[in-house]
Amino acid sequence: MVKVIVLHSVVPVRSEARETAGMETQLLFAETCTVMEQNPRWMLVKNDADGQQGWVDAKMVTILNDDEWQQVQDSRKEQPARVKMPMAYAVSKNNGQTIPLTAGTCLPNYHNGQFEVLGVPFQIDPEMVAEQALEMTESNVLSIVRFFLNIPYLWGGKNAMGLDCSGFTQVVHSLFGHSLLRNAGEQITQGERIESLQDAQIGDLVFFDHEDGKISHVGMLIDSQRVIHCSGRVKVESIDEQGIFSVEAGNTYTHHLVQIRRIHTTK
Repeated sequence: MVKVIVLHSVVPVRSEARETAGMETQLLFAETCTVMEQNPRWMLVKNDADGQQGWVDAKMVTILNDDEWQQVQDSRKEQPARVKMPMAYAVSKNNGQTIPLTAGTCLPNYHNGQFEVLGVPFQIDPEMVAEQALEMTESNVLSIVRFFLNIPYLWGGKNAMGLDCSGFTQVVHSLFGHSLLRNAGEQITQGERIESLQDAQIGDLVFFDHEDGKISHVGMLIDSQRVIHCSGRVKVESIDEQGIFSVEAGNTYTHHLVQIRRIHTTK
């Protein structure tokens, strides 16, 4: 089976094999995929991390031979180092060129500000990196999410220039050692159900539905009265057992609360 790796900052994954098709999600630097189908221009890939499938332009991914695939596998740790700031820059030690890396990006073989991908060494400011999974404490969560405020909404986005609601929760939770699936309707199947906001804690996910009952939105609790979520942009709003109460929307409820879930560290 053909394996590929992403060596660009961000690669769009589309619903169909054409440039004008909708973007379903994105792949980040160093993510790997399994090729399910291909033609001369496009590849249908399955993200090895979250199982999400879609079409990518073949020239935007790099095919791995067996030795390279094994090298990538050997470089993976259970809880790899990740970029923790919305944007950081890595410098290739081979040619001095820089590459922007967005939050949640894995850094294989990371040590003391350096990492290596397929034999190419890179340097990065260690202040931009979570060397290991962070503990889900109030100080850690607040120090991370404040940098995401006002990032605009982008359907399928999971980078610092555009996020959707589940892309935001997936990226942030990855910094705390949690492997979330890609979409809100999938994320609600993970973790442990929490019965009420009074029993909730910082980092718990909150899910909302449409009138048809389908899960349509996800956010993350700051405390029992505040949620950070991406709707129009990443922002903090009030929440109660009914849902999200938005002052900027005219003092009204904008999202109906369905369920609260707590994600545990991936083992």
